[in-house]
Parts: sequence; structure tokens; C-alpha cells
Amino acid sequence: MLVEQRTYTAHPGKWRDYLVLYEAEGLAIQKRILGRMVGYYTTEIGTLNQIIHLWAYEDLNERAERREALLADPGWKAYAAKMLPLLKSMESKILLPTRFFTPQWQT
Repeated sequence: MLVEQRTYTAHPGKWRDYLVLYEAEGLAIQKRILGRMVGYYTTEIGTLNQIIHLWAYEDLNERAERREALLADPGWKAYAAKMLPLLKSMESKILLPTRFFTPQWQT
């Protein structure tokens, strides 16, 4: 099992617009296609205007298959055309659990 941490930095003052749009148009599509949402957060201290979301996958192959399906989805394409202009940057990290940690979704 691995977790992808995606960090989106919105243009100053646009993170609220991003969240409204995401909840209305993007959330249901991502949950249907990507599956296991681990968390969805905004920053309050440190680098501001960031949205951090975490998605769990069995392995990199599952991630690639699900991301490919997401990017091919017509509803996602329409959403992304509205969402991307709100963002300044995007970052993705793959997180692997340590041998002594069992994620809650695996217990």
C-alpha cells in the first residue's frame, strides 16, 4: 500500500474558489475513480493557499491505472479546465508506510 500526497498551491485568495468548485464538480468524480481518499486539507500555518490531498493505492500500477481513467473522464476534463487556472503549482509525492505502521484502512 502507498499514499500519494498531492499539494496544490492556489493563486493568492483563490483557495476558497478552488474548494467550492472541487466540492461541486470534482469530488464525486475523484472518489468514484480514484477510490480511497485518505484526507483533504488546507494549510493554516506555514505556506498558505495550499490544498493537500492524500489518496491510497495498492501499488504504482493501480495508481497509474486510476489516474489514467481520471484523466480520460469527460467530466474530469470539464472540471480541470475550470480548476487549473486557480492553481499556481502542483506537487505529487509517493509515501510508503514504514514496516511498523499499519494504515487504518488496512486494519
